[in-house]
Amino acid sequence: MILYGNEEKQKDMEMIAKRIEICEKCPLNLTRTNAVPGSGNVDSPIMFVGEGPGADEDALGEPFVGRAGQLLEKMLKEYAKLERKDVFITNIVKCRPPQNRVPTQEEVKSCQSYLDGQIIVIKPKIIVTLGNTPLNYFTGESKITQSRGRFFDWYGNIKIFPTFHPSYLLRNQSLKKGSPKWYAYLDMRIMGIMYRALKQGKSVEEVTKTIEEKIKSLENAGGS
Repeated sequence: MILYGNEEKQKDMEMIAKRIEICEKCPLNLTRTNAVPGSGNVDSPIMFVGEGPGADEDALGEPFVGRAGQLLEKMLKEYAKLERKDVFITNIVKCRPPQNRVPTQEEVKSCQSYLDGQIIVIKPKIIVTLGNTPLNYFTGESKITQSRGRFFDWYGNIKIFPTFHPSYLLRNQSLKKGSPKWYAYLDMRIMGIMYRALKQGKSVEEVTKTIEEKIKSLENAGGS
């Protein structure tokens, strides 16, 4: 577990990670190699939440280290102008579902307290959901194509900002305007703007209002 930022927060995150590593709440503990609590900056105003670990993540115990993770890191650097260590990245479930299947409701519920604990420690202003599973968890919505680029209210004045999962983008390579990858790159640019504004001390309400106007402008301009 690679962490950056406030040392007290890091200790709290390490305590949660230790509980995850010995967790036997659901059957996923029987097939995992390593639990994958998450990694990144505990002071980040933006938190990324995906679905669950894949084979590479299960082997190494770190989130988003396979091909999807490499694409996420590239998008962060090229479009958001951020480094991976600037944000915190985790998943809804902390152990790999066999054959990378979608986690069951029982598995999601079993991991809920760990994710809630991480959110309480980090206190993000915005949670970026990657793919349909975290979208549904936080908003109840089920169609990423209709939900991406929008803000949803969540507890504690946290805003949810959905976008596509990098693994989906690996299967959909078109960069044509209106394609998933085109929208994902647009969303990533927006995330960089959000991050810097929040780090400057602007309120989440002010930032989201500005961002909603920026999204409309970028989409109308073709993302340029």
